[in-house]
Amino acid sequence: MRNFDTWLAQFRDSISNYNYYTDFKKVIENARPLKAELHILNSLIGSNDIEVEFRELLKNYPSILRAIPILLAKRESEIYARDDEGGGVYNFGGMVQDVDEYCVFMRKTGLFDLISKHLVNNLYDYVVGVETGLDSNGRKNRGGHLMEDLVEGFLRRADVEYYKEMYSDDLARRWGIDISSLTNSGKTVKRFDFVVKTSSCVYAIETNFYGSGGSKLNETARSYKMLAIESQNIKGFKFVWFTDGAGWRSARQNLRETFDVLPTVFNIKEIEDGVMSSLFI
Repeated sequence: MRNFDTWLAQFRDSISNYNYYTDFKKVIENARPLKAELHILNSLIGSNDIEVEFRELLKNYPSILRAIPILLAKRESEIYARDDEGGGVYNFGGMVQDVDEYCVFMRKTGLFDLISKHLVNNLYDYVVGVETGLDSNGRKNRGGHLMEDLVEGFLRRADVEYYKEMYSDDLARRWGIDISSLTNSGKTVKRFDFVVKTSSCVYAIETNFYGSGGSKLNETARSYKMLAIESQNIKGFKFVWFTDGAGWRSARQNLRETFDVLPTVFNIKEIEDGVMSSLFI
């Protein structure tokens, strides 16, 4: 018999890998298409008469408009800005419209000051920094896949027949398993992160890692507790949950309740210790 407290004490604070923090390939891919326009705008750095020179640049190189939104950490080609003197929607994706309005925008957003006062040395390098900052928003999505990637790596090493992101109706159709008790008699569809098929059983797998607490953890534990109970009488089917993360310490009671009814809930240490080889038989 496993002891819940001992099991929970093995949970980890983080599973972040080296690629989690910043996707520099994506950063460069986002910045590169504007490289020419940004280098043209570089000619304005330190300008003593930036509005006049900006007008001249815009006349000769209207495509520089495309590079302006990202200077404000915006990727949209239309930006709304207004104050008590006026304003509205500024379009940076097409033909030059009212040059006076673009000058107002550059002045009031502070971009003229940024460039003319030499607060940056190179606008392309500046945009690479902006894109790096924007990419930090992608960490949540990358973090959501870390546990899936970890589990998939061990599934490959376990040399089992597995499928990624399979829906409940696919299980019923492919292997004739009656899982109506999990889907409200077919009225809902459940997606599993992985499904492992052996000669005697189909294992439906969910994976997650919670580095911090929150109400979602309690909802997840309750949901999987229900799945555990409802799946007990399904012939040839088992529900498996691979989870970890220090966030569970704040939701330990709900996790304990699931642990008590789901013998196939495992943490990363158990995965590393080879639980898959004894589980998928």
